[in-house]
Amino acid sequence: MSESSPQYRRILLKLSGEALMGEEDYGIDPKVIGRLADEIIEASRSGVQIGVVIGGGNIFRGAGLAAAGMDRVTGDHMGMLATVINALAMQDALEKREVNARVMSALRINDVCEDYIRRRAIRHIEKGRIAIFAAGTGNPFFTTDSAAALRAVEIGADLLLKATKVDGVYNVDPAHHADAKRFETLTYDEVIERKLAVMDTAAIALCRDHNMPLRIYDQTRPGNLARILRGETIGTLVESA
Repeated sequence: MSESSPQYRRILLKLSGEALMGEEDYGIDPKVIGRLADEIIEASRSGVQIGVVIGGGNIFRGAGLAAAGMDRVTGDHMGMLATVINALAMQDALEKREVNARVMSALRINDVCEDYIRRRAIRHIEKGRIAIFAAGTGNPFFTTDSAAALRAVEIGADLLLKATKVDGVYNVDPAHHADAKRFETLTYDEVIERKLAVMDTAAIALCRDHNMPLRIYDQTRPGNLARILRGETIGTLVESA
C-alpha cells in the first residue's frame, strides 16, 4: 500500500465463512485463507489497526439445522464453535507469516483462545496485533453480522467492512437477473426499507444508531482491501443520509 497513506486508522473486517471454502465443497481452502491473511498483513503494515470477525458457514449453519428441527439454541451454539475453528485457522495463517494475532472468543474456551474482553481487545489492536473475534456475540439468535457490527462499535472502528463474493449491493440478485443494478451508496434506512440482503436488520440498525460506516465489497478479487483503505470507491457504502 505504498501508493498513498491509508484513509482509516482502525477497521473491523467481517469475512464470510463460505468464502474460505474457495473451490472446495466444505471446510477451509489453505490457498484462500493464505491470500486473505496476506491482504490483512499488508493492511496492518500500512498502519491500519484491524479486528476480524469470521462466519462459520463453511463448517456449520445453526439456522439451517434449526429450520430442519434442531433446537435453535443448540444449533446456534454449534455455529459459534464453527467460527472458533475458522478464527484459529486465520490466526495460524497469520502467525506462519510472523504476524502476531489473538483469537478472542465470546464463549469461554480458555484452552484454545482468550476470552473476549473489550479493553484487552483494544490493547491488542493498539499494539499492532490482529484481533480475531470468535463465537459471535456469545448469544443465540444473533448472527455473525450482528457480532461484527457490535465489535466494530465496541473497538471504535472507523469503518466496518463486509467481505463477500459479490462486488456490492444490488437491487435484485445479479446471479439471476441480468439487469440487476448495483448501488454505490445507500443509507441504513434504505437498506432496511428495501429489505436488501446486506446484513441482518439488527446489524444494520446497530450501525445506524452508532453512525458506523459499512462497506460491502468482493473479497475474491485480490487487492480490494488495500484499494478501499487507500480511499478508492469499491463496492457499496452504507452510511447516514
